[in-house]
Amino acid sequence: MDRRYTIALAAIAAAAAMLSGCAQPGSGPVAAPVAVYAAGSLREAFTEIARDHEARTGQKIALTFAASGLLRGRIEAGEPAMVFASADTEHPQRLARAGGWGAPQVFTRNAMCVLAGPAVQVTTAQLLDALLRADLRLGTSTPQADPSGDYAWELFRRAEQLRPGAYARLDAKALKLTGGPGSPKPPPGRGTYTWIMAEGRADLFLTYCTNAVAARREVPALQVVPVPDALQVAAAYGFTVRSGAPAAAQDFGRALLAPQAQGVLRRLGFAAP
Repeated sequence: MDRRYTIALAAIAAAAAMLSGCAQPGSGPVAAPVAVYAAGSLREAFTEIARDHEARTGQKIALTFAASGLLRGRIEAGEPAMVFASADTEHPQRLARAGGWGAPQVFTRNAMCVLAGPAVQVTTAQLLDALLRADLRLGTSTPQADPSGDYAWELFRRAEQLRPGAYARLDAKALKLTGGPGSPKPPPGRGTYTWIMAEGRADLFLTYCTNAVAARREVPALQVVPVPDALQVAAAYGFTVRSGAPAAAQDFGRALLAPQAQGVLRRLGFAAP
């Protein structure tokens, strides 16, 4: 087991022991929380899934959300994640290939949509024309740091097959507004995408359909435009559990595939694994 992880896990256990000592007589020991690192697009779903899991098992779950590539880098630098749920399979596979992590399992899927401002005239059939328009600013996430950005550039490559020259134009105009280490953060209480659109940073934003639908719930005037099949890039979400992590971490991983968690994911717009 990685020495940095062993030290960090020992610190978590020590803190839990201190909490246990403060518990009321007869209440039983307080187990160390399961440290779950998850893609930002999973925030709403995992918050509910973790709450349900805690209520059902009594096991505390400590959630950390960020872009998947940034989380992988933090784990590689020694942060004590026990479960890593990514918006792709490549980042968990990289951890598994390096050793110390289990083989990733796909637990849900997503698709790409475009979030459009209220005044933008755009339909699915005309989406590529809109993406290429010089007068419309196109926002994306950051490739390599965030799978959403990687999926956006895969969509650009598909656009090239439909319209030669499209890749170079999209690559040049795309604004990497989220998912990077230096990306601007919205004020407290504001959703990332609604804030970006309200600030006028983009006219169109290419993101996961679940993100776009959540943004429209916050600001109903925003438009959610499905990506046509010829451009669509499917996103497979994979999770992995650290080798040697407590059994409670394995239990949470299994819970992600169970009907209750899958029902939460489906209700929020994610697809079956």
